[in-house]
Amino acid sequence: MTLNLDLPVIHVNGVGERSSELLSSLNIHTVGDLLEHFPFRHEDYAIRPLDEIAHEERATVRGTVHSEPALRFYGKKKSRLTVRLLVDGLLIQAIFFNQHYLKSRFVLGEEAVVTGKWDRSRAQLSPAVMTAKKQTEEQGLEPVYPLKGDLKMSTLKKWIKEAMDTYGHELTETLPAQLIEAYKLMDRQETIRQLHFPSSSGNLKQARRRMIYEELLLFQLKMQTFRKQEREQQEGRGKRFSEGAVQTFTEKLPFPLTGAQKKVKQEILKDLSSPYRMNRLLQGDVGSGKTVVAAIALYAAVNAGSQGALMVPTEILAEQHSESLKSLLEPEGITVRLLSGSARAKERRETLESLANGETDILIGTHALIQEGVDFKNLGLVITDEQHRFGVNQRKILREKGLYPDVLFMTATPIPRTLAISVFGDMDVSVIDEMPKGRKPIETYWAKPDMFGRVLAFMEKQLRAGRQVYVICPLIEESDKLDVQNAIDIHVKLSEALPDFSCGLMHGRLAAEEKDQVMKAFAENHVHLLVSTTVVEVGVNVPNATLMVIYDAERFGLAQLHQLRGRVGRGSDQSYCILLADPKSDNGKERMQVMTETNDGFELSERDLELRGPGDFFGRKQSGLPEFKVADLVHDYRVLEVARQDAAKLVDSDAFWNSKDYEALRFWLEKEGVFDTERLD
Repeated sequence: MTLNLDLPVIHVNGVGERSSELLSSLNIHTVGDLLEHFPFRHEDYAIRPLDEIAHEERATVRGTVHSEPALRFYGKKKSRLTVRLLVDGLLIQAIFFNQHYLKSRFVLGEEAVVTGKWDRSRAQLSPAVMTAKKQTEEQGLEPVYPLKGDLKMSTLKKWIKEAMDTYGHELTETLPAQLIEAYKLMDRQETIRQLHFPSSSGNLKQARRRMIYEELLLFQLKMQTFRKQEREQQEGRGKRFSEGAVQTFTEKLPFPLTGAQKKVKQEILKDLSSPYRMNRLLQGDVGSGKTVVAAIALYAAVNAGSQGALMVPTEILAEQHSESLKSLLEPEGITVRLLSGSARAKERRETLESLANGETDILIGTHALIQEGVDFKNLGLVITDEQHRFGVNQRKILREKGLYPDVLFMTATPIPRTLAISVFGDMDVSVIDEMPKGRKPIETYWAKPDMFGRVLAFMEKQLRAGRQVYVICPLIEESDKLDVQNAIDIHVKLSEALPDFSCGLMHGRLAAEEKDQVMKAFAENHVHLLVSTTVVEVGVNVPNATLMVIYDAERFGLAQLHQLRGRVGRGSDQSYCILLADPKSDNGKERMQVMTETNDGFELSERDLELRGPGDFFGRKQSGLPEFKVADLVHDYRVLEVARQDAAKLVDSDAFWNSKDYEALRFWLEKEGVFDTERLD
């Protein structure tokens, strides 16, 4: 807890006013921030024998200049310098681009040290850089830091060394001795020193191992503390429902539950009867039957004397949920009402009165549910569908309309386990990973742009059979920056190509009412072909839509493509998804192949995470995704699991809250504001 590490970074020798401004753009404000600005990779300049270097591996070698370097200029200011070196008895070539000034430094018969990517078949290092001759087999791990603006790598390294020499001894341990001993971890001061100035690749590996665990443990401690606080604050609201009545209701459903639905149902019912408030995320692929599970949960809540609320992102989705829940629950004497933004004043007034006096058991609606004047008599269960579509504050307001209601978040976006643990680490996670029997898998095909004539013919065939078609485009209007098809142009072209059919257009710039009108017209088959941007991603149930065509599919992530594909296949007819994608895109090519191989959303989401990384999985605006300096959620998922288990044990133990051994961890939680700010989600 040393105060010197909290001093402004200007106290580091060599850092002035202008320099501190440059550093603040990297979120470096204090001496401690500078010491914890870790490299994102290390370049290995240690000299290695050729026979130890793998094909296409970047490596450093020492050799003798065998012949005069050859220099060739081409284009404007472009050059290629070729040097032949004798390395370990083998003659190789080192190729330098736009470094013509190096020619004089290669002297025939003298030694040279060069670094580059090794092409074994051509015996060639390319592109190469010249390295200091004093390199040895031991030396050579050079840190590479994130930079911004005019900041130079050499300057930043100098400042970090100065900070380490002056203040490094004040770095204190955060982890308790028992964990350091259990996992044989390097101490914190040495860890930070080795991350910046590794003395060997082995020490660097151990330093990274220690810091990855520390980052993931601290994050999970925060999550588990939030969870503990919620439980302690909200005891005594267990719902006493009749298990027999719930079982009878389940048996009356028009179709049997899948094994996955049964398992999830039991998890939710256990939460409802528990004295702690439910805080559960229910994941399930499109069409896996989340709504049926929600209906059972709502039935149990009402049977126990509570009211329920279901909040969804769009009016048309609210209407569809209202129809399906009424058909299931009203025969049981449960009153289900829809609070629509377009409802007339009299209808709205009646709905609000019946809600306040307890006559309405379940209320369904969009964000209209959280408006002032919407008062429940006894709200006991809040279900939010596609929860990431609502802001944190919107979900919080709905929750506060009851006295500690149970909360169930539902999403059709398959989230990999690693992200579910990280982003929703303080929630319980349930997964429906099984499809109801009888559903036909959607047949997915990858078509090159020059095959559009065949795709158009297939679209017409589906339309003439009385089916409906979605066509998805990445952009609304033409863009100079991206050569991609846009919704407005496509709408015009398809309207001309298929004049016998009604062609609708939907995109994000339409007002909410206009979007609802277009979707309603499509749902009622007044519009046969719907051209849309991805706003249709979370949408309605149109069983008659059997074909989804996605333009420039390589521009979408796997999870999003899967979500879009899930708009079809809702009825008994065979459905299809055609991905129009450019085969030249490497990552895109891999995604298209994966999409045609599987319909499993969870498998796809794991592959998507591998291909795109966690930062892009939810989109940059998604809140809650932690940013780690060293840890990587994709590669370090095993450590994440261990850290989660360790954090849960610590938080549940008396020693963690009282013993001096855990003082540093408690101080960190306090500094993070865990104890003095309300947890919203």
